[in-house]
Formats: sequence, structure tokens, C-alpha cells
Amino acid sequence: MTYQDILVYLDDHRGAETRLNLAISLASQSKAHLIGLYGLALPDAPRPLAVAGGYADDNALLAAFVRDRDSAFDRETHIEASFRAAARRAGLTSDWETWPKKASDLAALITERARYADLTVLGQADAAHPFFDALAKLPETVMLGSGRPVLIVPYAGRIDRVGTRVFVAWSGTREAARAVADAIPMLRGASAVTVAAIGSLPGAEHNEGRLTADVARHLARHGIQARTEHFTAPDIETGELILSRAADLDCDLIVMGGYGHSRTRELILGGVTRTILRYMTMPVLMSH
Repeated sequence: MTYQDILVYLDDHRGAETRLNLAISLASQSKAHLIGLYGLALPDAPRPLAVAGGYADDNALLAAFVRDRDSAFDRETHIEASFRAAARRAGLTSDWETWPKKASDLAALITERARYADLTVLGQADAAHPFFDALAKLPETVMLGSGRPVLIVPYAGRIDRVGTRVFVAWSGTREAARAVADAIPMLRGASAVTVAAIGSLPGAEHNEGRLTADVARHLARHGIQARTEHFTAPDIETGELILSRAADLDCDLIVMGGYGHSRTRELILGGVTRTILRYMTMPVLMSH
């Protein structure tokens, strides 16, 4: 099993270059086809001013609109050229698609396109992003709506590697099992894999170690050697515990199921998925 096509969402905001570099790296491992989807932020066309002296003001507004529009197209052209050049250097085939329409429609488009890719690379929500209101829930929207795994990359910090040291947050749920299966192409190339049971797992009957051992045996049949551990910290929220333990192990990837509880319950009570998406400091592969 390998990834045969990888979709990466790009724009001209911070974090996009990191997403592209990681997508190129992952695609190069299996010579996967790479698809770049670009969200083009176009300014709104000015409306005529119904005030005295409106003609002069209209002309100024129109000139500013044309300048900002042309600048947006220039940035898109530059990023497309960088994308295609990077794909060629890596010996990859590639496609490029631009979405110059309403930002509110972008999440639906990415979700649709993700259904036809083995993996989709997205960015963590960034409050400074011009599309933030429309894209704040993009990772969870694509994960829940596409039926495919998503790799979410932090918007801040320098990230040069992914999948070298992997932390698998095992919860004993269908979503966790799906995430492990979806991550196998990356786990095969890892130098260290830790499967960790955190807290009490469903069906464990006071023997969480047996469940993580079962996961390790399953991975071993795929040629992946994994160590297991089980820990609890009643005073620390589970999502924070996952992030802390993964950092302690110097991991560069977390693998986990997303929204193991109902989405409504997580929205009301908070939850592991929301904590990870908000405070993540390393890439996270999630499946639902």
C-alpha cells in the first residue's frame, strides 16, 4: 500500500511553503501524483458611491481594486510556477487548480476533491489568514466529509520532516483503526513508532496493554516495528497529554482518529480533536 495521489491546499499565506515541501516529500516516497489546489483571494469589486464628488472617489476605488486584483493574480502565477518546478525537480507528475470564487465555497470544493486522493495536506487554522472565517473549520470539514485521511500541518514554525518518529494515539475506536490503516505508507518509513493507549479504552477490561499489543502485532505484519505504552494523567486533558507525550518522544507526526465522539458532544464539551487542532506543534494525520 502506497499513496498514489496527494492533494495539497496552497495559498499565499504563511505555512503554505511548508505544506508544499511536506507534500513533495511524501509524494516522492512513492512517486505519487501531486495535485495543487490554490485558493485565490480576490478583492471585492467596488460599488458606485452615491455621494457628492463620487466620480473621483469611484475612480480611486476602481484603481485600487484593479491593483489588488492584478497583484493577487501575480501571486497565484508565481506560486503555481514554484509548485510545478518543485514537482518537476522531484520527478513527479502534477496538476494545478485555482479557485478564484467565494472563499465560503472553498471548503466544499476541497472536500469534494479530497475524495479522489489518497491523502490531503491542509494547514492548521490561523486567525491571521484572510479566509479565516471561511476556513477555520477546514481540517475537520474535509476529514468528516471526504472519507479520506488528512495531514494537518501547523501554520507556525519550521518543519523539515514528517513521519520519521511517529506517535500513534490509540483509543480503541473505529476512527483510530482507520487512522492507523491510512498511515501505514508513512509508518513503513519511520525509524520509531510508538503506539500509546491513553486513559481507559473501550473493551480493555483493565488490560489496555493487550489492545496496544494487538496493534503492534498488526503493524509488524506490515513490516513496521512499534513499541507500546499506556499512561494516564487524570489532571491533564487527553489532547494536551497526547501533545506533551509526542513532544517528549521528539516525534514529528501524530496519528489519531478524529471525532471519536459525536461532533455535537465535542462542540459542547470540548474534546481531544479540538484540542489537537488548536494547539498542535507537529503535523497530525487524522481519519474519521
